[in-house]
Amino acid sequence: MTADLTDLLAEARIVPVLTVPDPTTAAPLADALSAGGARCAEVTFRTPDAERVVEVMAAQGDLVVGAGTVLTAEQADRAVAAGARFVVSPGLDPEVIARCQEWGVPVLPGVATATEVMYALRVGLKAVKLFPAEPLGGRAMLRALAAPFPGLRFMPTGGIDAAALPGYLAEPSVLAVGGSWMATPALLKSGAYDEIRRLTAEAVERSTP
Repeated sequence: MTADLTDLLAEARIVPVLTVPDPTTAAPLADALSAGGARCAEVTFRTPDAERVVEVMAAQGDLVVGAGTVLTAEQADRAVAAGARFVVSPGLDPEVIARCQEWGVPVLPGVATATEVMYALRVGLKAVKLFPAEPLGGRAMLRALAAPFPGLRFMPTGGIDAAALPGYLAEPSVLAVGGSWMATPALLKSGAYDEIRRLTAEAVERSTP
């Protein structure tokens, strides 16, 4: 993971995780997130038009946009071609990591075990995604997994809401926290961009020391 993105995530502290079915909502979504103070966002590759969403949001210029739920090297290729500045996956896949490293694009693979963390360290990664954080045991699991690996940073994601955010951010091993509550598909479907801006601003405020 390049130092500049590590620094960005450490400063941003929150990463809105977005599942966007309709690419026509991408531009106003990017505007709402930016207006709320977000500095980066992760667009999940769970929808057919995810590439177009990444492309549109990246073109807005106000957010550093990454691709999430990247499951294959081929998806990583498409994400980078669409303008993704970083790649996030739900699990640790050696081919996805290798392809991102070939591109020179930071990658945060999902981990849930010490064995996966050890592999990530062996291939030179300095940060990983703890997923799914809450079902795995939340902050207790995070502490247990971080303890043997000083210096490794985590981006916990999965089941985290606004109320849990400050607790995760208080953990020394946490680089940033990913969450989907700021811009849910329901909010996007109803065009509730003011609410997305409000929830994002609230999360940014909660993440400020």
